[in-house]
Amino acid sequence: MKAGLLLVLGIVLVVVLFLVGAIAGSYNNLVRLNAEVDKSWGQVENQLQRRNDLIPNLVETVKGIAAQEQTVFKMIADARAQMAGARTPAETMEASRTMDGALGRLLVVVENYPQLKSSENFLRLQDELAGTENRIATERMRYNETITEYNVKVKTFPTVFIAGLMGFQPRQLFEAVKGAETPPAVRFPGGPADTTK
Repeated sequence: MKAGLLLVLGIVLVVVLFLVGAIAGSYNNLVRLNAEVDKSWGQVENQLQRRNDLIPNLVETVKGIAAQEQTVFKMIADARAQMAGARTPAETMEASRTMDGALGRLLVVVENYPQLKSSENFLRLQDELAGTENRIATERMRYNETITEYNVKVKTFPTVFIAGLMGFQPRQLFEAVKGAETPPAVRFPGGPADTTK
């Protein structure tokens, strides 16, 4: 009788230890994935800041030649202010989308000023901006991959219970704004909109 009780207690102890280990492992994995999401978001922010820092130089170069394009310059200034004021990932994502649109319009303006294309300073800034845009795209992709892994873990069984108890919630992907695949339309004084150049 005593041996049977010890055997049952031993089995219960092993099951309890297994459950505690599984819960601890799931929790630790969620903490690791959450930290990876934060790290990936930090890289996105670094690249967005790099772009934000390059833009004033690019705008000043374009302003010297295309001074009448004040609307585009105001859009860029407003987008930079929105980016600087963003406090949450959602606000930063929205500010980034606004900046994407403003930069698209600036690049359409550039197409109408051939003398800009021959400016060494402009070409250097344009190359730096293109490189930064590529880095932003890469970091957004990494961020979204990390978010996806985290969100899947938070929503799968049995981790979903631990995530709910410990306050781990799904996180937001960095998605392009609807219509981002369409080039911006810009009207120039005295001419029709032309976005096909």
